[in-house]
Amino acid sequence: MEQYAKASKILVLFGFLLLGFFLFLSTVYYTILTDRKLPTLQTKKVESAIRGAIYSQDGFVLASSKKLYKAIVNTYNIDPDKKELFINLFSIYSGISKEELKTRLQKEGNVVLSYNIDSKTAANLKQLAYKLNTYGVFREFEDKNGRVFKYGLSILESGEKRDYLYENSMEPLIGYVQKTEDKRITRVSGVKGVEKSYDDKLEPISDGIMRGDRDIGFNVILNKDAHFKERLDGYSVALSVPLKLQKKVERIVDEANKRLKAKEIVVGIMEAESGKILALASTNRFNPNSIKQKEYKFLNNSAIEQSFEPGSIIKPLVFSLLLEQKLINPNHTVELHNGRYKIKNFVITDTHKVAQSTIEDVLVFSSNIGMAKIAQSFTPSQYFNGLKLLGFSEPTGIDLPYEKTGTIPNVNMFRDELYKATVSYGYGMRATFMQMLKSYNVITNNGIMVNPYVVEHIIDNNGIRYKIKHEAGIPVLSSETTLKMRELLVKIVERGTGKGAALEGVVVGGKTGTAHIAKGGKYVNMYNSSFFGFAADGSARYTIGVVVFEPDASEEYFAARTAVPVYKSIVELLVQEKYLNKRSAE
Repeated sequence: MEQYAKASKILVLFGFLLLGFFLFLSTVYYTILTDRKLPTLQTKKVESAIRGAIYSQDGFVLASSKKLYKAIVNTYNIDPDKKELFINLFSIYSGISKEELKTRLQKEGNVVLSYNIDSKTAANLKQLAYKLNTYGVFREFEDKNGRVFKYGLSILESGEKRDYLYENSMEPLIGYVQKTEDKRITRVSGVKGVEKSYDDKLEPISDGIMRGDRDIGFNVILNKDAHFKERLDGYSVALSVPLKLQKKVERIVDEANKRLKAKEIVVGIMEAESGKILALASTNRFNPNSIKQKEYKFLNNSAIEQSFEPGSIIKPLVFSLLLEQKLINPNHTVELHNGRYKIKNFVITDTHKVAQSTIEDVLVFSSNIGMAKIAQSFTPSQYFNGLKLLGFSEPTGIDLPYEKTGTIPNVNMFRDELYKATVSYGYGMRATFMQMLKSYNVITNNGIMVNPYVVEHIIDNNGIRYKIKHEAGIPVLSSETTLKMRELLVKIVERGTGKGAALEGVVVGGKTGTAHIAKGGKYVNMYNSSFFGFAADGSARYTIGVVVFEPDASEEYFAARTAVPVYKSIVELLVQEKYLNKRSAE
């Protein structure tokens, strides 16, 4: 019996040894065949490309992008004994209060401590992340799936912020942007102005990528096995508009509007031969860094997006078409019926009531009756095609978005003598400010039509500038016609309706326009006042346009008292800034 008991004990002991050996073999087998739960030894860093900048012609940065960063920490990786140390140091480096950090760190897992960290703070926080690893603030953590990780503090790009350094200056020409979500970060895209029309050039080209083995702070180890892809930001664009000149023009229109109380004043200056816009200013500007609700109506660029009945500023253009087709002789006389003339049931009146005048003086003294009568010389196709030739009802080709084209009567409508008459003095058709500037520039530029433009260069990531090739000008009027028209525009300034624009030592010509505004199908006691023309010296010519939209009718609304003084101030500015030289005036 005793021997049997001893044998049983030996057998049980042997069984335990056998079981232990089996468990040992199973453990070894499992360890060999099962993947080990180790932290990843590779990492990838993406450096987001940003939008290109917008520069003025004189080299000032008008719009630029900067990166924003976010700070992320995994709360499971913070050593509870060193959590207070982490909060204190992060608060010092980031400027975020300790109380706010404590509140955010109450969440478990990945916690975003801030989305709006600038580049300088981000660089400092990256140094802090390395120090915190050195201090042992972070520990490895194994989740319920057996995955081991140690993330520590991560400083990652969160998006892009667009800054407009001169706030409302150059607006609405530059335009503005909107935020768009692009996978892991927020980007911006153009909505209006140059930001929109050159969006495909300004937008980021490709992100930079670094991939390879990592160090303890999850930084890529820069060795031969690391992979690099260069970051390429968007192209920058350089405008044709100098900031210095633009700001002074803006100051002129702002000062004028204190007196005129207009809905808006728009001014444009165009270099005659090239078509480059040197200034395009409005009193209705906004700050794209923080657009207010009351400024929403200012977001559209009135110079290209608003059409209006031009009134008498159309007269020199109709006159030039009559001259070109040899339908009139400026020295001949025309009956003016003492300021009152009836076509069908419609009565046309003149401010100056005279019996007759030369055809030349019809333009110089802005006779509606005279224009109505000489315009009857056109055939319907001559009238229609002539206006089309000068760019009306057609886009100007300017490099800005959402351009309107205005309207002119069709060919059949020009069979009616009343339409021939009313269009000749600027009613029954609509044009934009830029169309008027472009068509007047044909007279300034010896009959050659060029498209206006506001962007002159594209700049790549290496700072190399590429001049944009714009379409060559096309002849639409003869040099003889435009020479005569310039002489007549000068006479208008010397002895006609534009006397207030004269400036000694500089050749100044132009035409006034005071047009009634139609609302609800009838003309009301509201006006748009304009002056378009040119200023020149011996070597330079500029086409200039001024429109005062809806000046206070209870004060002054005639162009001679509204648009003309602004025009003269612009010419004086061009002399002051050395664009025109008085000493070499023609």
